[in-house]
Amino acid sequence: MQKSEIQVLIVAGEASGDIHAAKLVLEMKACSDQGKIRFFGAAGEKMRGAGVEATVRADELSIVGLLEIGKALPMFFGVYRRLLSEAERRGAKFAILVDFPDFNLKLAKALKKRGITVVYYISPQIWAWRRYRISSIKKYVDLVISILPFEKEWYRKNGVEHVEYVGNPLAMEVHPATSKEEFCKRHGIDPRRPIVSLLPGSRSAEIARILPILIETAALMSAKRPDLQFVAALPKVKLSRKIDAPEAVKWAEGETFDALNASDAAAITSGTATLEAGIIGTPMAIVYRTSAINYKLLRPLIDVEHFGLINLIAEKRVAKELIQDDLTPATLSKELFRLLDPPVNSSVRNELASAVDKLGHGGASKRAAEAILRLIDEK
Repeated sequence: MQKSEIQVLIVAGEASGDIHAAKLVLEMKACSDQGKIRFFGAAGEKMRGAGVEATVRADELSIVGLLEIGKALPMFFGVYRRLLSEAERRGAKFAILVDFPDFNLKLAKALKKRGITVVYYISPQIWAWRRYRISSIKKYVDLVISILPFEKEWYRKNGVEHVEYVGNPLAMEVHPATSKEEFCKRHGIDPRRPIVSLLPGSRSAEIARILPILIETAALMSAKRPDLQFVAALPKVKLSRKIDAPEAVKWAEGETFDALNASDAAAITSGTATLEAGIIGTPMAIVYRTSAINYKLLRPLIDVEHFGLINLIAEKRVAKELIQDDLTPATLSKELFRLLDPPVNSSVRNELASAVDKLGHGGASKRAAEAILRLIDEK
């Protein structure tokens, strides 16, 4: 390790954070002396590809639900200690924490106590739930970088001034890899008939709980309209075996953008994918279901009018939300049939376009990189 190098700890714990962090690292390298900054930390596949040294491989850190997190606490504590130890060994002066708030806010406290400047990229959604976390932001974070348009003003009203909105990194970066015709040909789908995408989420627990409901919905809809076609769009290597499904259901792994682009409507598990679908312009129903005990514990902590990110950005219910007990094959099929009606479909696409316009028009990762580099120069 050269003494002139600046050691930067960067921590992401989920697939979406890994993608955003990798783009940020590449932009920081492009905007600075290539040999000046060394990145290390909790890194997924994309971050490792961008040159981040993996003190911890972040691929297996994504866990949802209080009970699941409880069981994994020894593992998380071990990761926490390894990251702090490596930061001390390298003499790191800067840390970039990406999303993953349950872990990263605790890490921020320990880093700040060690004199490390902390940047939080993709700020925790404390405006939605667990607002008490704002005290941790005030005490332990030197710069919050926001990617949602309403967050900077929310933070300002709640006493946090060190916030910079850079636009959303997805705004100009969600691109199908192939045309609708190519995607349909690859999967044996007729592009002239209606297509519905089914997105059960990115976490294994989500997929196990939500995918069967989506498949049952497809069966119900196919019985009423045999012309319909369905695509179950899954992350890569997330399903060891595909569950029984009607013949109308095709399977696509790692092709989410292509599936959405080819689809007339979609059922999408609440999360970043609702924003991606909005950018592509696919009318959607937003769905979610967790265990009864998780929902009972978590629901009182949620303090927003909408669950879906695209609805929060639109500031109205552009996409119907079917959450927990409201999510059944009957309710979901009814909404998807509604979205397949041409006038409704066209109207929803226009509303999605208006919402997405608020996200900016590209360059978010570069602006975030420039903001962090300015802070590094100031220090």
